[in-house]
Amino acid sequence: MKKRFLASALATLLMAAGVHAQQEVKLGVFFGFTGPLESITPNMARGAELAIREVNNARGILNGSRVTAVRADSTCVDAAAATAAATRLVTVERVSAIVGGDCSGVTGAVLQNVARPNGIVMISPSATSPALTTAQDDGLFFRTAPSDARQGEIMTDVIRARGINSVAITFTNNDYGKGLANSFANAFRAAGGRVTIMAAHEDNKADYSAEVGALAAAGGSALVVAGYVDKGGRGIIRSAVDSGAFKTFVLPDGMVGESLIGAIGAPLNGSFGQIPGTDSPGGVRFNELAKAAGFDGTSSYAAQAYDAAALIMLSMEAAKSSRSADFKGKVMEVANAPGEKIFPGELAKGLEILRRGGQIDYVGATAVELVGPGESGGSYREIEIKDGKITTVRFR
Repeated sequence: MKKRFLASALATLLMAAGVHAQQEVKLGVFFGFTGPLESITPNMARGAELAIREVNNARGILNGSRVTAVRADSTCVDAAAATAAATRLVTVERVSAIVGGDCSGVTGAVLQNVARPNGIVMISPSATSPALTTAQDDGLFFRTAPSDARQGEIMTDVIRARGINSVAITFTNNDYGKGLANSFANAFRAAGGRVTIMAAHEDNKADYSAEVGALAAAGGSALVVAGYVDKGGRGIIRSAVDSGAFKTFVLPDGMVGESLIGAIGAPLNGSFGQIPGTDSPGGVRFNELAKAAGFDGTSSYAAQAYDAAALIMLSMEAAKSSRSADFKGKVMEVANAPGEKIFPGELAKGLEILRRGGQIDYVGATAVELVGPGESGGSYREIEIKDGKITTVRFR
């Protein structure tokens, strides 16, 4: 009886300290499985779940606890639905942290309405609005994607390098679209470029001829489409192609996807843009792991999703706890120097170093280096559509 009492008391103390012995640790995988990015989110989820599988194959975290991915649909654009789904993750599924959200508006809503009230860490691979940089987050919010303040500068460089000095801009009428359009317009004008018009568009419309007519009337050597690959952005390009209004389209991150090529076809050849990405050794290793797992590692934000999930689990191990209040302070430590560099496929090595009390510098799939308020400094992959394929021009 005494031995049973002592064992029970020890288990209680371990749990109170956040130490798990053969327990399940749940991570929310919170992306827009429906909505304007539904064609790219499956590979984002596979990226996150690849990291989770790798950790479980390495005997898990926190004295053998297995990690379980729990998917939930952010919808990308419906803040109320996203908040309800995230609330279920936290209160019903009892997730310890969330990989996500994906789109900026719903991510901000969930941060304020779910994560902060419940003290849950979120690491987003793709929410890029500059407004999230200064959002109140109680130290709970991080992102492995750079802010669109950075993307605006990169897009300016990409466009000007092609000798284009005037552009029209259309943007989806939400936090992501407005933030990116403003960041780019400011950077482009500062570099001597001319913005002929900045016009919002709504998603889910059947006809975009009026919007395209206004854009065409303003003129410009190219049309910048700060929208979504499966919704209004695609509709704008379809209408512009049909009317002959523009021949060259600039595609920011939310517009880079195979579904756009399938929908538009040959008229898209010659268009170009950028998405976060790197040619680092970690990126090559991740692409190899993804291919072996049966998905495309170069798909938008798949690598960032792997890194987001990996950072959460490594931070838990560093803190010896799966409680967000305990491990949120370890994220920046694990992500940055000093410490032994850890690449994709080396999560077992990273966990073992942390178990021994050592330090790691998680480089991951995207050359992770978190700056300022816990976001990626940002490298980008410049792309061009050639012969119906997304090709890499260079990395910036």
